[in-house]
Amino acid sequence: MKVTIIIPNYNGCHFMEPCLASLKKQTFKDYGILVVDNASTDGSVEFVKENYPEIEVIALKENYGFSKAVNIGIRRSRTPYVILLNNDTTADPHYLEEMVKAIEQSPRIFSVSSKMIQMYHPELIDSAGDLYTLTGWGVCRGVGRPVSNYRENDEIFSACAGAAIYRRQVFKKIGLFDENHFAYLEDIDVGYRAKIFGYRNMYCPTALIYHVGSGTSGSKYNSFKVKLSARNNVYLNYKNMPFLQLMINFIPLLFGYLVKYAFFVKIGFGRDYKEGVLEGLKTRHEQRKVPFRIRYLRNYVRIEGELIRHTFSYVKDWVIRKTSGR
Repeated sequence: MKVTIIIPNYNGCHFMEPCLASLKKQTFKDYGILVVDNASTDGSVEFVKENYPEIEVIALKENYGFSKAVNIGIRRSRTPYVILLNNDTTADPHYLEEMVKAIEQSPRIFSVSSKMIQMYHPELIDSAGDLYTLTGWGVCRGVGRPVSNYRENDEIFSACAGAAIYRRQVFKKIGLFDENHFAYLEDIDVGYRAKIFGYRNMYCPTALIYHVGSGTSGSKYNSFKVKLSARNNVYLNYKNMPFLQLMINFIPLLFGYLVKYAFFVKIGFGRDYKEGVLEGLKTRHEQRKVPFRIRYLRNYVRIEGELIRHTFSYVKDWVIRKTSGR
C-alpha cells in the first residue's frame, strides 16, 4: 500500500458519508483509510464501523485536538505517504492520483497542497496552499478567488493540512505536528520546519477537493479559535526563527500583532486575541525550539527572502482586492 488517508474527526458524523463515499470513487486504489476520532459523542465511531468495516478506526478517550490526532495516525501508518483530510471534504475522483503524482516528482518534496474549492460556492477557491509573511500572518492563498485562478504547479510556504499529502519518512527527521498547538497554524509550523531542513512544499492545481470549511469549530471566528491561533502564532515564530532572525523581524512582527489586535477589537474578539498572545509569550520557553545549525544557514536566508516576497505579494493582492471590490 502506498498511501494512508488519515481523517481526524470530532463530532463530524454528518460529514463522514459524503467524504468516505468520494474516496471510494478514486481512480488511484493503492490506499487505506484511518479515522482518528477525538472522543465524539454523535455516533461517528459507530457509523464508520457499521457502514465501512474495512476502515480502521482509532477511538480516543478525550478530545486531544487536531495535532495529536493526526500524529497518532501518522505513527500507526506504514506507507510511504500519508494524506491528512478534513472530514468536511469531498474529493474529486482523480484527487489521490494527482497528489501521488505530484509528491513523487522529487524526493526533496515534503508536502503537496491540493486545490481546495468552496463546497457551497464551487466557483470560488478555498485554498491554494499557505504563505507566511514578515508580519507573522499566515495567508491562505487564493481564498475567495475565481476557481479558474492558480492553475499552475507552484512552490508554497506550507501545505494546508485540511487536504495535503506528506512524505512520512521526513517526519522522523523534522518531527511530527506540534501537539502543543492543539489546532490552528500547526500546518504552517511543520512546513516551516521542513523548509529549515531543506525540503520543499508544493501546490498541485489538478488535485481537487471540495471543502465546507470550519466544519468542526463551527465558524470563521470564535473565542476559542482566536485565542488559540494568537497563542500558536507566538509559538510558531519563537520556535522556528533563530534569535538573530527574530531581532531582524521584530518591527514587522510587532506591527503585525498590533494590526491584528486592532482588527479583533473591531469585531469583538480583542480580549481573546490579547490573552492568546500573552499566553504564548508566557509559555514560549516551554516549547521545543528548532536548534540552529550553521549548515542550514542558506535555508534560513532563503526562508527570509520568501517572507519578504510573501509580504509584498500580500499587500499587492490586498490593494487589488480593495480597489476592484473583489
